[in-house]
Amino acid sequence: MRFSICLISTIILSATIIPARASLNFTSSDTREALHALDNSLTKRREFIDRRQAGIDSLVDSLSHNPGNQRMLLEIAQRYTAFNNDSALHYLSMGSEIATGLDRVPFELRRAALIPLSGAFGSAEHVFAGINPDSLPARLLPLYHESGRQMYSYMAAFSPNGSPQRNSYSELAREHQRELISLLPDTTSEYRYHLGEYFFETGRKGKARALLEEVFAGEPQLSNLRARAAHHLASLARERGDDDAYTYYLARAAIADVSAATREVAALQELGNHMYTRHDVTRSYNYLTEALANAVECGAPLRMVESSRSLPLIERAKAAQLQAKENTIYMIIGLMILILVGLIFTLFFLRREMHKMRLLQEHLRSANRTKEVYISQFLSLCSIYMDKLNQFCKIANRKIATGKVDDLYRLTKSGKFVEEQSKDFYEVFDNAFLHLYPNFPAQVNALLRPDAQIELKDGELLNTDLRILAFMRLGIEESTRIAQVLNYSINTIYAYRNRTKARAIDRNNFEDNIMNISGD
Repeated sequence: MRFSICLISTIILSATIIPARASLNFTSSDTREALHALDNSLTKRREFIDRRQAGIDSLVDSLSHNPGNQRMLLEIAQRYTAFNNDSALHYLSMGSEIATGLDRVPFELRRAALIPLSGAFGSAEHVFAGINPDSLPARLLPLYHESGRQMYSYMAAFSPNGSPQRNSYSELAREHQRELISLLPDTTSEYRYHLGEYFFETGRKGKARALLEEVFAGEPQLSNLRARAAHHLASLARERGDDDAYTYYLARAAIADVSAATREVAALQELGNHMYTRHDVTRSYNYLTEALANAVECGAPLRMVESSRSLPLIERAKAAQLQAKENTIYMIIGLMILILVGLIFTLFFLRREMHKMRLLQEHLRSANRTKEVYISQFLSLCSIYMDKLNQFCKIANRKIATGKVDDLYRLTKSGKFVEEQSKDFYEVFDNAFLHLYPNFPAQVNALLRPDAQIELKDGELLNTDLRILAFMRLGIEESTRIAQVLNYSINTIYAYRNRTKARAIDRNNFEDNIMNISGD
């Protein structure tokens, strides 16, 4: 009779109460925001745990003053549920031993719902079977069917996929849920949640999604019912290929679990596996490690097994990621070493160039000093010639004034005056040129055959051969100009040049070699 009422309610609800509302849609930005919020919640995990533990400790302290208070025992057990199942079972066992009659039923039903997490399926079924639903008052029937649904759901979830046991446990869980739906007020969020979950389990995805989205949107952010609805909505999103919604709902379910200090966390474990498929190895490793730690602290061995199955793969991926980061660091260090070596070579090159620059500056300063000496000697030569010219003009004037024109004629005709001036010019020129090219005689001899070297007499700085070559080195190559300066005939200059060239080791390039003589 109760089953028929449940079916009628289900049909009516599926046709009337499911709201005609747009489904929730989420973008990549929503997903990133949810994951970021989850990461922040995990950093406060210890704070949430301490807060929940403090509330439990307060109740335990109150119980110590009233050890037989069954209501307080049940409250402590409920606070420990999904936080420390061993402690929850301990207080439920204490209450079961103290209570009698119908007062014992809530303790036994809650024990039966929690025992499967330790893997003792047979013990859970034995405890549950010890309670006759026909003998229960109406107020305890919702708890009976909720405990049966939860117990068989755990047993189905921890059974191998496709196994007869899994199918059998799933069907038993659905039967208890149908009965539970028929007992709940249809205006409550619990009713809409269980009906949505029932639709989900029986393949009516559209109706399930509408009801679960209503629960998700209507419940407080951190409520357990909203977290459970979010987990189912994540499964629906995964089936339709909506990765953003799948990740978002899992993250929101995990946030509610973490903030409530719930350690029996299926959503965080599933999200850890999913983040690995999204190539977010760091988050995957953090979430799975956190889920395993929660399972250990909660005393849920089967959750430990589920979490630990994925860890070896994640560990390898994490190690590979760390290795990649290490390789990147090595590459950066290698690059920095190369840059440092390049910098050292650059500094060495710059230092060498600066040394060359200093030498060049010193050479320029030396050249400037030589130039100053040369200019000084040139000015001295000009001054001497001006003085000689003045003296000659005075002599000429006296000779003419005294009528001694014949003496003046003999003076100019003998060439003695020009010879004396040329001698002074040679002396000044030789000194000035050798300031510029101090090794000029030796460098010229290096271009001549050993048996045809130019030998200078005592006191000579340069001779005629060397002076002609000196003028050529200064860029005065025309024989006519050289003849004018040295007071020789053009033929004489040609003769000197040809004679010197004939003595050269390399006659064809002799004049070019003269031009290449340096002042070093």
